[in-house]
Amino acid sequence: MGTSRMTFFSIMATAAVFVAGVLCSPVTMAAKDPVLVGYIGSFDSDSGKSTIRGAEIAIEELNAAGGVLGGRQIKLVKADTREDVTEGIKAYEYLAETAKVDFIISGSIDDVSLSWLPRMAEYRIPTLDTWTSYVGIIDMVVNEYDKYKMYFMNVACDYALATLYVDFGKDILADKMGWKTTVVLQEDTAFGGGVFELVDQMLAPEAGIEIIDHIVYDTNTVDFSPIFSKAVESKPDFIYLISSVRSQVPSSQYVKLQVPAPMTGINVAAFGKDFWDDTGQMGGGTSTLSPIPSVGFDMDDRTKAFVEKYEAKYGSSRPIFPHFNGFNAYYGMYNAFNAAERAGGFAPLDAWVTEMENEDLKIYKDGKLWLRYGFWKPGEIEPRTNREYTHNIKFDITQPLDDGAPSMVVIQWYEDGSTAVVYPEKYANGEFSVPSWIK
Repeated sequence: MGTSRMTFFSIMATAAVFVAGVLCSPVTMAAKDPVLVGYIGSFDSDSGKSTIRGAEIAIEELNAAGGVLGGRQIKLVKADTREDVTEGIKAYEYLAETAKVDFIISGSIDDVSLSWLPRMAEYRIPTLDTWTSYVGIIDMVVNEYDKYKMYFMNVACDYALATLYVDFGKDILADKMGWKTTVVLQEDTAFGGGVFELVDQMLAPEAGIEIIDHIVYDTNTVDFSPIFSKAVESKPDFIYLISSVRSQVPSSQYVKLQVPAPMTGINVAAFGKDFWDDTGQMGGGTSTLSPIPSVGFDMDDRTKAFVEKYEAKYGSSRPIFPHFNGFNAYYGMYNAFNAAERAGGFAPLDAWVTEMENEDLKIYKDGKLWLRYGFWKPGEIEPRTNREYTHNIKFDITQPLDDGAPSMVVIQWYEDGSTAVVYPEKYANGEFSVPSWIK
C-alpha cells in the first residue's frame, strides 16, 4: 500500500513537471510572442503619417480577428527617417538590430529607400515600400534578384507613372486642349529624374508635345517666383511640374502668384484633401497624376470602409484623408500576412518571397475589376514597355484597362474645393479644366 501510494505520487509529480515544462517551453512561449512589424519613414509628413495609419488600421483588424500565424498578435515598431538619407540608414539598422522586427513596411521617399537598400540586402528582412516609385530600385531586383528579392514595391514605378502621363498628354492635353509645348519644372531627386527620363523620351514622339525648357530646382527652394518667371518667358502652352518633396511650396506659390500658364504634372501636395486649405482655398484648376486610390476616386465597398475607419480614428488630424500610400500600407499588410500564413511565417525568406509573388488581391466594384494588389514575377515582361518589373505592383498601362488597376489616374481640383478623376476614361468622373485666371 505504501509502495503504491509512493509510486502514484511519483508519477503525478513527474507528470506535473512534464506539463509545466511544456507550458513554459521556448516553443510555446514563442507562440505567444508578438509578430514585430517595423515602420520606416518620416513621422511628420503627410505621406509618412498615411503609411503609419494604414498599417495601424490593418494591424487592428488582424489582431481583432484572432491574430496571425497561430494566434499571435502584431506589434508595430516605428523608426523615423525625417526624410533624410543618413537617418534612413540609422532607422533601418535600429529596426533590424535593436527591435529585431520580422517584417518592414516603408513610407520612405525614393532617395531614403535607396540609402537603406544595402542594409536590407545585408539583414535579409522582408520589406514592402508603399511610397517610393523609383524604377531604378526595381531594376536592382531584376538584375540582382537573390540579393534584393526580399523587396516589394506596391506602388507603380515612375516608368509606369510617366507612361500614363504620356497617354494623358496625347488624349487630353494635345488632342482635347490643343497644347503642343511645355516647360518641365523638376525637383532634384531620384524620383524627379526617373520620371523626367521617360517623359523626355516619349512626350514628343507619342503625344506630339515638345519640351521647350527643362528647369531643375532644389527641394529646399522657398521662392519660386523667379522659377515661374523663367518658365513663362518660354511661352509654353502649359507647365509640367514634377514634385514629390515639399510640394506645398510650388503649389501654393503658383496659386498666389496666379502664374499665367496652366500647370499639371505630378504634384504630391495635391494628393490629399489638406491641399485645399494649404493653398488658402485657391487650389482650383490644379491637376496632378496620382497613384490610386486618390481624392475624387470612386471607391469600392472595402476601400470605402477603410476610409471611414481612418476618418473616425484620426478625425481632423492631418492628413484628414489618407494619401495613396495609406491605402497601399493597408492592403500591403494583408498581402504580406497572407503570404506569411501560407509560408509559415516570414522565415525562411525564400518561402515568404515565393508566396508574396503569388499574392493577387483583387477588388471589384459594380462587378468590374477595380483595384489590384499583386506583383510582377521574375521573368515576366510588360508588353508595352518591353521590360521586367519584378516585385513591382501589377499595374496596367495598356488600353483598355481590363487587367486591374491603372498605374495612376489624373485628378482635378475645382474652384469650389471639389475633386474628381479626369483620366483615364474607365475611372473618370469629372472634366479637365484650368484656373479661372487663365484666359
